[in-house]
Amino acid sequence: MLAVAAAAAPTLLAYNVAPSPTFLNQALALGLWGVWVAATQPAWPVRSAAPLLAALAVLMGAAGVSWLAGGLPSSLALSALGLLLAAAVVAAGGAGVRARPHAEATFAAFCWALAVTAACNVLLSALQVFAPGLGDGRWGDWLAASGIPGRAVGNLRQPNHLSSVLTWGCVAVVGLLELRRLPARWAGPALAAMVFAIVLTASRTGLLSVLLLALWGLADRRLQRPTRALLLAAPLVYALAWWGMAQWAAASAHSFGGAARLAETDISGSRFGIWANTLAMIRQQPWTGVGFGEFNFAWTLTPFPGRPIAFFDHTHNLPLQLAVELGLPLATLVLALLAWALWRALRAAWWPSAQGAPQATGGLHVAQRCAVMLVLMIGLHSLLEYPLWYAYFLLPAAWAWGFALPPGAAVRMPAPAPVAVGLQGMALLVTASAVLSVLDYKRVVDIFTAPENAAPLSARVAAGQRSVFFAHHADYAAATTEVAVPDKQAAFDGATHFLLDSRLMMAWSQFLAEQGRVDAARHVAQRLREFKKTDAASFFAECDPPLAAPAASAAPAYCAAPTQALDWRTLLPARAAVR
Repeated sequence: MLAVAAAAAPTLLAYNVAPSPTFLNQALALGLWGVWVAATQPAWPVRSAAPLLAALAVLMGAAGVSWLAGGLPSSLALSALGLLLAAAVVAAGGAGVRARPHAEATFAAFCWALAVTAACNVLLSALQVFAPGLGDGRWGDWLAASGIPGRAVGNLRQPNHLSSVLTWGCVAVVGLLELRRLPARWAGPALAAMVFAIVLTASRTGLLSVLLLALWGLADRRLQRPTRALLLAAPLVYALAWWGMAQWAAASAHSFGGAARLAETDISGSRFGIWANTLAMIRQQPWTGVGFGEFNFAWTLTPFPGRPIAFFDHTHNLPLQLAVELGLPLATLVLALLAWALWRALRAAWWPSAQGAPQATGGLHVAQRCAVMLVLMIGLHSLLEYPLWYAYFLLPAAWAWGFALPPGAAVRMPAPAPVAVGLQGMALLVTASAVLSVLDYKRVVDIFTAPENAAPLSARVAAGQRSVFFAHHADYAAATTEVAVPDKQAAFDGATHFLLDSRLMMAWSQFLAEQGRVDAARHVAQRLREFKKTDAASFFAECDPPLAAPAASAAPAYCAAPTQALDWRTLLPARAAVR
């Protein structure tokens, strides 16, 4: 039941409060996965998890440097550090359980959790596509309305996220079937229903994941014949479901999002454009990168006249993200450590007789292969998006990866009680931090949703700026409204490193001009022009007055081109060191 709660609750929670649409889901994931790790009583997995934990440690170090020596605000740095530390604890917990006698039973519980989660999301998918009006009424706190006609988005409100939840469910069903915890008469319909729901998402990532399921069935000859048949049939089920939905939409005059996907001219969804921009940025700063967490800031403020016009806060590709933010040497180190950890898991799962890979037998071997597939599935998604930036994907992926690693002979025995209790205590600290983060989040919620008898906005903004993890949201409010704040510069220093959008860039350009930094104001305005946003039209209207306008009407300072070329680093906070 703990596993089901940890996996399902974060994906099913539809209720959210501004400013973050996913924070409550992530806090729930942090709290429940911490309890789960503590309850599984893991051993201390020093050797098996070392490469994975080392990669996370390097990322934590990079986040610290970006905070202390760069421009990353403390709230964003501490949020990243907390999430990475939680991932390390959960990964250690997975590796520690693998060394325990109850490893197989624990993994079976984990699979049941993923399967139940996917089954619940199958129901949500069907309701969003076949009864879309439910999410707009009194059921809105239980069922999110799909913002994309004819497509299922789940309560996480993203089709690709929903497709990954469903593909994890498919892997879990295979694991339960192989472990003889689920009869074949139930496994087949369950797998078909999950593949059908993937069709309802119309996610291209989902389609690739279904093909990966079939490849697993083709390559893994240790699977039972009925299991391999189910996996090989997955693409056929997908094709039939797609055809059936297209016929239903045509006959009933309803919308099927898959048809719109086929009509799109840009099959990459602007990914090719952002990847090209990212490669250009890597060439510009190959050694040290732009700094952990600084991709959006650097990319937005770097001239790209033909850029994608959406505001991207991520490269949508994990290796590219590491390369552009950390620099090639450090990114290579992190990727090498991850590759080492993945290779150790693959070797133990598929070639257990290889030298140095302790051999698992029976159900434990099955569990190990399924754990590897879970990691590969989310790894595929990470080449096209950034699911691991969300706790409800990062933590179960970390646990599965830790479990997939083979324990060394020296740590197969249960660890001494004080050490085991130490790991359990760290897991409970993760849960406690999730509770504290919710209380901290309340400070900024009051800014965007004023409670009854609320204090003045200026007081609520000041309280939000004292938040440990979410002060950047309060800084955004301080920077983009007329509220009086003691230090407007500090507000822009914090807000601009989360996500630069039209409203923030317009306010920032005007502020820079008022401060006498005219070229900097013009640079920001020029970058905003590249995005061609309609909500910035009024901002630039003053720059292009009608011909009949009086000649005396002077255009704002930000309208002209900068007199000198500026680099995005010149707009970093004054405290930032030059990298």
